Amino acid sequence: MPAPTPGCAVPRFSVIVPAYKVQAYLQESLDSVLSQSYPDLELIAVDDASPDACGSIIDEYAARDPRVTAVHLAHNLGLGPARNAGLARAGGDYLIFLDGDDTLAPGALQAVTDRLKATGSPDVLVYDYARTFWTGEVVRDRLAHRLSEEGPASFRLADRPALLGMLMVVWNKAYRREYVEREGLTFPPGFYEDTPWTYPALLAAESVAVLDRVCVHYRQRRTGSILTTSSRRHLDILDQYERVFAFLGTRPELERWRPAVHRRMAEHFCALYADPRRLPRAGRAEFFARASTLLRRHRPPVGPAGRSPSPTRTDRLRHTLMRLGVRRAYRVLSTARRAALAAGGGALVLGRGLRETLLRLHYRIQRLLPLRPELAVFSAYWHGGYACNPAAIEAKLRELAPRMRTAWICEPEHAATLPATTTALRPGSAAYWTALARATYLTTNVNFDRALVKRPGQILVQTQHGTPLKRVGLDLQDRPAATPTTDFAGLLRGADQWDYLLSANRHSTLVWERALPSSYTTLEYGYPRNDAFHRATRSEVLELRERLGIAPGSTAILYAPTHRDYRRSRPDHLDFERVLRDLGPRFTLLTRTHLTYAGTTATWEPHPRLIDVSAHPSVEELCLASDALVTDYSSLMFDYATLDRPIVIHADDWEAYEAARGTYFDLRACPPGAVARTEDELVDIFATGHWQGSRSAQLRASFRARFCSYDDGHAAERVVRRVFLGQAVPVPAIVPLEERRPAPAAPAPAPEPSPAHLGSGGFGF
Repeated sequence: MPAPTPGCAVPRFSVIVPAYKVQAYLQESLDSVLSQSYPDLELIAVDDASPDACGSIIDEYAARDPRVTAVHLAHNLGLGPARNAGLARAGGDYLIFLDGDDTLAPGALQAVTDRLKATGSPDVLVYDYARTFWTGEVVRDRLAHRLSEEGPASFRLADRPALLGMLMVVWNKAYRREYVEREGLTFPPGFYEDTPWTYPALLAAESVAVLDRVCVHYRQRRTGSILTTSSRRHLDILDQYERVFAFLGTRPELERWRPAVHRRMAEHFCALYADPRRLPRAGRAEFFARASTLLRRHRPPVGPAGRSPSPTRTDRLRHTLMRLGVRRAYRVLSTARRAALAAGGGALVLGRGLRETLLRLHYRIQRLLPLRPELAVFSAYWHGGYACNPAAIEAKLRELAPRMRTAWICEPEHAATLPATTTALRPGSAAYWTALARATYLTTNVNFDRALVKRPGQILVQTQHGTPLKRVGLDLQDRPAATPTTDFAGLLRGADQWDYLLSANRHSTLVWERALPSSYTTLEYGYPRNDAFHRATRSEVLELRERLGIAPGSTAILYAPTHRDYRRSRPDHLDFERVLRDLGPRFTLLTRTHLTYAGTTATWEPHPRLIDVSAHPSVEELCLASDALVTDYSSLMFDYATLDRPIVIHADDWEAYEAARGTYFDLRACPPGAVARTEDELVDIFATGHWQGSRSAQLRASFRARFCSYDDGHAAERVVRRVFLGQAVPVPAIVPLEERRPAPAAPAPAPEPSPAHLGSGGFGF
């Protein structure tokens, strides 16, 4: 470790944060350190050659905060070597380790430094943690009572041996740097790298102290953790305990701890072997045999010294069976326990009718037959017509791979929207279940039937249908007004079936990874449905306008508000007659009701310049035909920005909407154009020309740079080549934003004098 530079103040803490595939959580982790009320720290963030955005996130923090040191490893080395890379650059009095998906609790460092002063700067300070689950639940460690601060301020481990029975991890402790250097502590490679660091650090310490306070929030991820990953690398635990006992062999004065460490090793081995998520089937026998050898080799004479809390009678039996290597008896014991737990299970669920029973039987039989490698099934919007990202991908698939056969799931009334060469599948029919069972490729922008059993070899592409401004997925757990009946467990079961998730921008990538965590691969390719914005010609735009009934020379405003979670009835956001009267004959309104209100009766009076386009099958065509978009909080604004045409936000109920649904950022702070709080301001923005002025263009340019980074007209081709044709490198490459030429709008009408209006047209609140 480096010596402090002469003349430079030594920071109190060196916080080392390794990062690998944690882009969705890393910013929160780094912020939790840098926002501590005790600022005397250096943060060493180590990019372990992460293939996601971890490296760039670390660089951004290093550029704006001098306390941050960015370390980039040339190759992925694992958590232990990454921590070593941080150690090599640490110069603080105390070392603190934090994983890239965990966070420091507010005020943690102040509490730690206060306790260090009160306990005489011990070698090791042990503090508490809480598990934060993806469900939102926060649970403090059940062994927190062992951190009671009663008694001597600092002590040797022999005075508090129960500490050895706590979670043996590196990140719930602060280590005096001089002590770490003296002992030569480093991390080994492999899984469970905490083990051969933490045991020596505690056993050899001349002084230990405790802090009875939660200082770390330990994130319990659904996927991505070694605790939920099946791999032979879990056998690394055997080598890690070999290192612990090798250390004890070099320190005769610590031999008294051999019985306690041996017992903890047995507990660790049994817990790992019992977890079906970790050891692959082919490695279980090898693990059991090697664990048995280790337990026999290092078994000490049992003595009173250095004992941690004794195991239960059942645990002693499990430890003994594993040590003796009698795997069959061990399995019998485990099976008996599981059978006892399952004795209270529920009965089989009866079928809802003979037809449904026969169809499900048909589906089960079809799943026994081979997959059809040239069959791809698509759907959009809960069995709606040919639309959105799935439609754009289907069309490009037929173009690039004409050998493929495609089918589309839709209700009969939407079958007419399908291309002639695409087969219509009626939901719930025998052909529908056959296709779900036999198709190799499944693509949707919502979710497939909950009864879908995804087969090995099937590939499911989730395209989504918008960039999330409003909260989604698990982020709605505390929003009952927005999702009173949401089945979050079912939502996650659906996400677990996805192989690929399509993202239109980095913002979406980070939101989906947090809100719907699973093991899918995110494709940052842009939205295929927006490819049309780069293909259409001026003549095609004029043809669309003519079909919609937009008068030549008229300025067409597409009005497309989203739904409101806090009300059931269809809201009336604008007085259309008044707006059209005040704007004058140059303007035409295309109004599109949100899908949620389909089938409800319109409340506005007919008007020659008011065109109801709610039933139009393609929102992309409506965007192309219009000259400007007026919306509130609809994700359509992110797609429309790809066209580089004016957008006006009509946010007359932002506070109510944000309170009910919640948003990921304040749209008022970074809008794509002018913002109107009232109907008067909306009229004024158009009447005075602010909707297409220079300030509007500046806001739109900033918005496009943030949210339209991948929408260049080639998204569908990239998806087809990657998913269906197996090309690993995205082709074609992303076209830079400044080089894109989206479809031109219709010729602008000649300017006319505008009626006088109050106000000046807002660009914010």
